[in-house]
Amino acid sequence: MYLYGASGHAKVIIDLLEAQGIPIDALYDDRASSSELFGYPILRPVRVEGPLIVSIGDNAVRKRIAEARSCAFGTAIHLSAVVSPRAAIGAGTVVMQGAVVQSDARIGRHCIVNTGATVDHECTIGDYAHISPNASLCGNVSVGEGTQIGAGSVVVPGIRIGKWSLVCAGSVVTRDIPDYCVAAGNRCKVLRTMNKERCNPDLEGGGFLTPE
Repeated sequence: MYLYGASGHAKVIIDLLEAQGIPIDALYDDRASSSELFGYPILRPVRVEGPLIVSIGDNAVRKRIAEARSCAFGTAIHLSAVVSPRAAIGAGTVVMQGAVVQSDARIGRHCIVNTGATVDHECTIGDYAHISPNASLCGNVSVGEGTQIGAGSVVVPGIRIGKWSLVCAGSVVTRDIPDYCVAAGNRCKVLRTMNKERCNPDLEGGGFLTPE
């Protein structure tokens, strides 16, 4: 397995892969200050090989890098995670320590289901989304592409959350959340919307936390 990115998120994925006994060939990073991480070589991404996991926490950056590569992508699920055999996990996605993914959940490509997060039955998680540590999605929740559900948040059953939005840590989501917004609170509400063009990760300089 190869990793693209050599920061903190990569360190957790290295632990995950080592726990599974999956060999790590090298990491790629054009901004790394060192030539190795935990003894694994860090290479310049001149020629990127696979299977590859984009080990970058920023959803927009992860999308730009993944869509610029034509190699095969790997998937990593920690041994302590509980994933239903009836769930679907997309290529490039990582499921961290202690996470739970229940029956008929659909996790997209290049997602992060982080430490202790729970994704219940029939949830749908769009590509490049991030379910942060200890966040809980109840049944039949939909999370759009590139959205982050903050640490410790709870989303009640049947909620629809749009694309490239942020639900802040500790929120309780009891109503639908639209695209391109920041929302927070117990009985979560929208705090602000964002410029749709500037938060488009396909554009140079785009980032989904750019306020309008």
